[in-house]
Amino acid sequence: MPEISQRGQHMPPSPIRKLVPYAEAAKKKGIKVYHLNIGQPDIETPQPMLDAVRHSELKILEYSHSAGNESYRRKLVHYYERFNIQVNYQQIIVTTGGSEAILFGFMACLDAGDEVIVPEPFYANYNGFAVAAGVTIRTITADIESGFALPAMEAFEKAITPRTRAILICNPNNPTGYLYSKEELEVLRQLCLKHNLYLFADEAYREFCYIGRHFSAMNLEGMDNHVILMDTISKRYSACGARIGALVSKNQQVLDTVMKFAQARLSPPSLAQIAGEAGVDLPVDYFDGIKAEYLSRRNVLVEKLNSIPGVFCPAPGGAFYAMARLPIDDADLFCQWLLEDFAYEQQTVMMAPGTGFYATPGLGRQEVRLAYVLNKEDIAKAMLCLEKALESYPGRTAAITAARAANQG
Repeated sequence: MPEISQRGQHMPPSPIRKLVPYAEAAKKKGIKVYHLNIGQPDIETPQPMLDAVRHSELKILEYSHSAGNESYRRKLVHYYERFNIQVNYQQIIVTTGGSEAILFGFMACLDAGDEVIVPEPFYANYNGFAVAAGVTIRTITADIESGFALPAMEAFEKAITPRTRAILICNPNNPTGYLYSKEELEVLRQLCLKHNLYLFADEAYREFCYIGRHFSAMNLEGMDNHVILMDTISKRYSACGARIGALVSKNQQVLDTVMKFAQARLSPPSLAQIAGEAGVDLPVDYFDGIKAEYLSRRNVLVEKLNSIPGVFCPAPGGAFYAMARLPIDDADLFCQWLLEDFAYEQQTVMMAPGTGFYATPGLGRQEVRLAYVLNKEDIAKAMLCLEKALESYPGRTAAITAARAANQG
């Protein structure tokens, strides 16, 4: 039998999806599973986007331009203007989801063996894109006590090697929800200019900021040839299945190179571009209600989590994720146990183990990521399940015993 490639063997499983078979088995037993493991919003996709696809008068579902429909790219120019991001339509390449934008960025800017520095915990699929591109991810660790703030410049300096070519930041962050400030991005600007690095900026959640305004890496002074923006409509419009994203840059060499990869895959999805174009036409205040809903969900989740003995969860500043530290010995085993062996009133909760969001061995073993994409009533029920589970979990740590004793005292 022929052997699987080294690349295939090194491709990591998704910590977000690897427990799906256990959730499916739990459902077959009649157990309701609250899915807090994945960023799939329950908010409806805007009707005008769906109608635009339904009412399209296409006679042939043909290829679009490899960079995406010009009409859509021109509308995206106006979308970005709302955030003081000044680009022209030729500086935008529409991609098959934000995933392809990240992969294209890696492949256009980095050679096999080159390194990209990422603060951890980080979006787990960066690992997969790095493996596909032959790129090495080096991490610096943010800590939960600070709410996962950007590590100090000195930590970045220590991580830089002769093979370092880029820094990757997700703002607001997935999985932590941390919102990086203009001052923190200024630190990255100084590093990139000093060491001649690219700055990959994943800004998929810019609409959802709760403690301040989003500052785009595209607005960093003197960084036009360094910043590569990766974007997507998946979370913005609750349109994850559309698979439409964008790579945006003012670096013409990068754009020319990315276009060669874009041409090789022919074109992004045609119908989804129609939906994305309609999304840009939504009223600007469309996001006000959505943002308020996520904020109220965040507050319920964080309050409930921090009321459970031994649990700590910093309040996220953006996106719709939170990382929580639990009084458990192994997050992977605990999350699997929740689906295999636990139910409270025929209900349980599915979360993503924290280990999958770290590259440093041993980190994240007591952490989980939770996506507050369900309504507040379901979030409250899920947190009650979690509290009951921690009371009976055989692998709980001494922290929960001490916390319970303190509460009783």
